[in-house]
Amino acid sequence: MSAETYDVIIVGAGFSGMYSLFKLTKASFRCKLIEAGSDFGGTWYWNTYPGARVDTPIPGYEFSLEDLWKEWTWPEMYPNGEDLRTYFNYVDRKLGLREHCLFNSTVKSAHWDDDLHMWDVKSEGVAGVYEARSRHVIFALGTSCEPYIPNIKGLNQFSGKPMHTARWPKEGLDTQGKRVGLIGTGASGVQIVQEVGPKADKLTVFHRTPNLAVPMRQRLLQAQDQTLAKSTYLDFHQRLRETFAGYSYDRNGRKTREDTDEQREAFYEEQWSLGGFRLLVGGYTDILSSKDANDLLYQFWRRKVSERIGDEKKRAILAPEIPPHPIGAKRISLEQNYWEVMSRDNVDLVDVNEEPIVEVTKNGIRTTKRKYELDVLVLATGFDAFTGSFFRIDIRGEEGRAIQEHWKDGVQSQFGLAIDKFPNLWFMYGPHTPGAFATMPVVAEIQGDWFLNTFEYLRREEITKFVAKTAAAEAYSKHVTDLAPPLLLQADSWYVGANVPGKRRQVYHYMGGMAAYIGELEEEARQAYPSFEKSSLRTTRGV
Repeated sequence: MSAETYDVIIVGAGFSGMYSLFKLTKASFRCKLIEAGSDFGGTWYWNTYPGARVDTPIPGYEFSLEDLWKEWTWPEMYPNGEDLRTYFNYVDRKLGLREHCLFNSTVKSAHWDDDLHMWDVKSEGVAGVYEARSRHVIFALGTSCEPYIPNIKGLNQFSGKPMHTARWPKEGLDTQGKRVGLIGTGASGVQIVQEVGPKADKLTVFHRTPNLAVPMRQRLLQAQDQTLAKSTYLDFHQRLRETFAGYSYDRNGRKTREDTDEQREAFYEEQWSLGGFRLLVGGYTDILSSKDANDLLYQFWRRKVSERIGDEKKRAILAPEIPPHPIGAKRISLEQNYWEVMSRDNVDLVDVNEEPIVEVTKNGIRTTKRKYELDVLVLATGFDAFTGSFFRIDIRGEEGRAIQEHWKDGVQSQFGLAIDKFPNLWFMYGPHTPGAFATMPVVAEIQGDWFLNTFEYLRREEITKFVAKTAAAEAYSKHVTDLAPPLLLQADSWYVGANVPGKRRQVYHYMGGMAAYIGELEEEARQAYPSFEKSSLRTTRGV
């Protein structure tokens, strides 16, 4: 039986995959979406751990398509994972996407055929092996796809199987009255603490780096209020494409020292009371370029947080006098009652800098000082972001070149969308895009619209092979590095790949802002794609 043939195969069923599928099928491209999970949602399909919720306020975390938002309302300003999964299914019902999808099937390989200008794609799942051919492949895998599991001695011998937050059992996990251990205090760690701390008999948090979390300011939303506000939604969603980070608010246009001490304190207090990322995204312009500005912001943060940590010893660890890293150089987490829960008597805080983990045993964790008996062990250790999801797939471009080999000296791309030596292969919300410094649905739509326009151009011009020029990809990658503010590079964060031992440290994010990124994409299209080499089977075969 011959393999099915498509114009575009899309891998991944989150915001990016769903939007691209909708746009391309509407334009009469024959598409197939392949997803390892059993439903839509992307990272929100997998992240079902207690407390999982988005850190972007509504209506910024939804598609901008009027046919979708005009009939949809949210229960909270920051929706949880369950509400997001309900939303994704609503989107599917409205747009009719499921008929083009293959679920429960993991893509194992994608090999370029230079004779036919096609990709051979193979996936495996509950229905067996699936093989298809496609002119283009879009990997809509996102940044947070491949969980990072730390190499801790004895981890697999724990009797209750360690649970990574990104692979939480769908049936849930009972932590009521249990002795729970938590490794990691990033965004998912903060959410686990808030949910599990009040329920567990004992929660032991193994902590390395303070999380410089800020208030979420969660609130319930009324349907009638959202309905009234929808008269402004068209302008609202347009503004998300014009601000630096894709939020409805923007930086204040001033440097920190341009305000007096009193003005600066009042501004900090205002942003703090509003919540969310306003201290950073809506703050002063020099926070990540000036150590002095960053230190002033950190001292304000420390004063506010210290008021909420009742235990003096915990306060010294969670809000130290000396900043653990520049504030904002790691993604800021949003909290609701994190500091109060960490202050509870049933929550132990183990500073692994002073008391390293030696091994995981059958019934707990042994450090250099003592043994901690546990019933449940949770790994909130994040992801092998940007490249991990690619490297687990056998992707081979021209002359059989593997992507692992191509990127062994660092990621190189064109616009964070294409890779030299890999014709007709695309990716979304990955390295070299605004990524974590922007709103996910906005980036998905910007890139999805660009793909649509590009594919229509290729169809009109009968171009069958379209590949980024190596010199252009090298120049763009340098451009991304040059855009990064100096303080960003000082933290051991997943922004630069430093959270995974042995991973190459480099700038993975485009930091020029949303408007500049959109401008670069539009200019490339306006000039008929000078950064790409173009060819056609019709001309190469002398037809």
